[in-house]
Amino acid sequence: MSEPAGYPPIQPSAVREHPLRPRFPDVRPRRVRRAGWAGLAVAGAASLALTFVPSPYVVEVPGPTFDTLGATDAGELIAVQGAETYPTEGELRLLTVSLLGNPQRPLSWVDVAQAYVDPARGIIPMDAAFPPSVSVRESNEAGRIEMQNSQSAAVAAALLHLGEPVESDVRVAGVIDGSPADGLLEEDDRILRVNGDTAYDVYSIRASIAAAEGPTTFEIERDGQPLTVEVTPATEGQQRIVGIYPANEFSFPFEVDIQLPNVGGPSAGMMFALGIIDELTPGAMTAGTRWAGTGTIAALGDVGPIGGIVQKMHGAVDAGATHFLAPEGNCAEVVGHVPEGLTVYSVATLDEALAAIETVAMQGDTSVLPTCEAEPGS
Repeated sequence: MSEPAGYPPIQPSAVREHPLRPRFPDVRPRRVRRAGWAGLAVAGAASLALTFVPSPYVVEVPGPTFDTLGATDAGELIAVQGAETYPTEGELRLLTVSLLGNPQRPLSWVDVAQAYVDPARGIIPMDAAFPPSVSVRESNEAGRIEMQNSQSAAVAAALLHLGEPVESDVRVAGVIDGSPADGLLEEDDRILRVNGDTAYDVYSIRASIAAAEGPTTFEIERDGQPLTVEVTPATEGQQRIVGIYPANEFSFPFEVDIQLPNVGGPSAGMMFALGIIDELTPGAMTAGTRWAGTGTIAALGDVGPIGGIVQKMHGAVDAGATHFLAPEGNCAEVVGHVPEGLTVYSVATLDEALAAIETVAMQGDTSVLPTCEAEPGS
């Protein structure tokens, strides 16, 4: 801590030995002094031990952010070929979360304690971040496929919103060894229906699996032949898991290329879709406003919840955003944790996200826009 301007710095040794400062003898009994020193020694040893004792937790922190209207080291984040594009303004920033700690390099309890008092950090169990049943290779592959699905669904959602023709297809990109689907579904199976529901994209498949109880019926096409397969999902947490990596395959009227290296997962989908729409429509959607947001996107425009919403809001503020789009499904985590200087709007669909951005851009009545509110009695 610095001293007030105009005053010389205080030297600790001078304070202890100043000739005008009276010296008082320690009048405590010797045994009390010994007990005090012993207690300090024990406390010091315990603190030192906690520095090295591994904890079963990892810490979520705000990660890098990327403007979908801008560029990365790989080039333009969104590049459209074969269609007219228009100048944009402001920012539509997607957000990420980084993890501190892993099974090979666990955090100490001191690290966890420091995160506990930091509102921008979240603490989660190690097993939740790195499930023992999933290898690092499988986890990385799942993240890569999730990102691909997110990008293709974002393109589909944006083009469907703009009235462009989109053809959809969903195939099995991989099957997890030992999972319920192992030996029943195969890589490159074309998924037609799940529990009788049309398989339009990855998110519609997941919704169909989650909505049913008991076995899940897949109507597929394998090597050109129709086939019906019944899989009994396993339950992990509150999710029904069959153990496949489904992948979107869409046919678009022109090419939309998204470049975001070294980022996995599905949570950037909504912001990808918004960036594509802004580039393909005349006028700057944001009117110069700096937005950030997060949420999965389905091809039909539904916005889904994601993880790390609190860390992402802090990351948005750090990046200079003033307005934030949060999935409706994350509102319970948003309430009471919004950083100062950030206005948060709740959205359940791509249309609602567009309405929020356009209302702010036109300086309209933002009081009609949905926000995250506390539950009654909370």
